[in-house]
Amino acid sequence: MNPRSAKSNKTLSSDSLVHPISGVTPFTTIDFPNRLAAVFYAQGCPWRCRYCFNSHLWPLQEGKFDFDSDEIQKFLSLRQGFLDGIVFSGGEPTLHPQLASWMQRVKEMGYEVGLHTSGMFPERLEEVLPLCDWVGMDLKAPFDHYERITQVERSGESACKSVSMIVKSGVDYEFRTTVHPLLLSEEDLLQMGRELSSLGAECFVLQEFRRSGCNDDELCNERLPALFISRSVHEALGHLFKTFFLRHE
Repeated sequence: MNPRSAKSNKTLSSDSLVHPISGVTPFTTIDFPNRLAAVFYAQGCPWRCRYCFNSHLWPLQEGKFDFDSDEIQKFLSLRQGFLDGIVFSGGEPTLHPQLASWMQRVKEMGYEVGLHTSGMFPERLEEVLPLCDWVGMDLKAPFDHYERITQVERSGESACKSVSMIVKSGVDYEFRTTVHPLLLSEEDLLQMGRELSSLGAECFVLQEFRRSGCNDDELCNERLPALFISRSVHEALGHLFKTFFLRHE
């Protein structure tokens, strides 16, 4: 879901800043499997994926955020006993050193914790994984071709480390890839499946490109096929994973 942005920014003092949250989805049933949850969207992402539908969150505006810690505390307090969990999304939430303390606070209030990440900061991911109940990681391309999507050199190395870390952690997870024919071929998808499977992953989801929120005219104007992968590729990938499915827009 797209975040609900606040109408005004607030400048936080250094002692009140807990996390640079710039949007909230107050209720969702699709962002944290089998839970009724809210989503907190963090500012900042150094990758530049063309299909991103939250590109307004790419810049990190130091000291200017849409919610202060008191507002977030009130939000969490009012929903105790109603929501099952809180998802940290973005942007890229692992960009921020405050993430672990935020997750700890949320867990102490009785919420489960979900994380949406692209795995770009394996060291911080390792720090927060013990606090997570579920992780959804976005895979961009075969690891050797990540730069084609992210526009950042060696980004595939970080992603590969993060995949391995998540698989070994024992935390529930989902690896998912957005499919657009101008960006990924079916051979790319098969290679990604083989790479994931070789790392021990058991869950892989292919999701249909969303025009909503995407600012790339070339991608948005491209005529998309009715079936975004062929039946043969669907079957081949299905044999590699315990859980494999397609997610439509």
